[in-house]
Amino acid sequence: MNLGRQIRFWSIGLIVSVVALYLLRGILLPFVAGMAVAYLLDPVCDRLERWGLSRTLTTAVLTAIFLLIAVAAVLVIVPAVAGQVVALVERAPAFFQSLRAALAALLVSAEARVEPVVFDQLQTALAGSAERLASWMVGLAGGLLSGGVALVNLVSLLVIMPVVAFYLLRDWDRIVTWVDGCLPRASAETIRGLAREVDRRLAGFLRGQGTVCLILGIFYAIGLSLAGLEFGLVVGMIAGILSFIPYVGAIVGLVLSVGLALLQFDEWSRIAIVAAIFIAGQAIEGNLLTPKLVGGQVGLHPVWVLFALLAGGTLFGFVGVMLAVPTAAVVGVGVRFGLEQYRASPLYTAGAPPDDEMEDR
Repeated sequence: MNLGRQIRFWSIGLIVSVVALYLLRGILLPFVAGMAVAYLLDPVCDRLERWGLSRTLTTAVLTAIFLLIAVAAVLVIVPAVAGQVVALVERAPAFFQSLRAALAALLVSAEARVEPVVFDQLQTALAGSAERLASWMVGLAGGLLSGGVALVNLVSLLVIMPVVAFYLLRDWDRIVTWVDGCLPRASAETIRGLAREVDRRLAGFLRGQGTVCLILGIFYAIGLSLAGLEFGLVVGMIAGILSFIPYVGAIVGLVLSVGLALLQFDEWSRIAIVAAIFIAGQAIEGNLLTPKLVGGQVGLHPVWVLFALLAGGTLFGFVGVMLAVPTAAVVGVGVRFGLEQYRASPLYTAGAPPDDEMEDR
């Protein structure tokens, strides 16, 4: 098979795979989640297997332990979070009334200080912002109320995901061997090297960044609760989860917590404490957690991760978010490999003077 046919073959395969993922995106969540669990637990399973334990027994024990930890975390965290969410929904009308009163006072003070034309523009802008906020809140409430599909997805995730994780983890080595046997023989060693590079970067990012998110979520939740913020646990968890996207978690958490603090506290010192918690969290993340847990050799730039997560979420929803980082790792390794091949090819060196001539100059 010549180069042109190979390019056509792999291009068609890639297009068919992307179309299939898009068409089946509604049912992929438990399978993608199960694959992620199997990928994260495979190194532990391999180590236990080297100690002489059965692969099936090891897989069953690890899957059960993972599920028990997940269920225990849900049972401990969900009641507290649910209580704060209910309280936040109940307090939402009062928050909007306080916000409306603050905006009215701002307009009254601005009317005496600015020109009538500027005042009219300011009033229109604030009214438009209020309408957009109300529309967004209505849309969010509608999405939560029409959560029948989300409930079905949650049930399928809880039921199907452990089964998928068990079988993939049990047969992981055989699946890898089968895939290796399907590689083009002439390029098999190159593809293996690229796969090892993807695995190294992806494993480092997922395990490191996941640990960072967990630590930051606990730090923000405890810090905001100790600061007296009424919904500090919910805001801290949201900020911790969103910390998987670089800088987004801290920004969203800071805006939410300071906004709630402005409505709850009268003292500026307490509002400053809430803001300082997120500043301290960013300092800890940037100077300690990320360098130690993620490292500088992962090769996934924060901007590239952010773009991949937004693109994946736009195209495939939550499944796309889960697939975004692996896809970004594969594309990043492929691009670096392509650049290395290009720089070693005549396309890069054509017409350039030899190295000795360059040194003479």
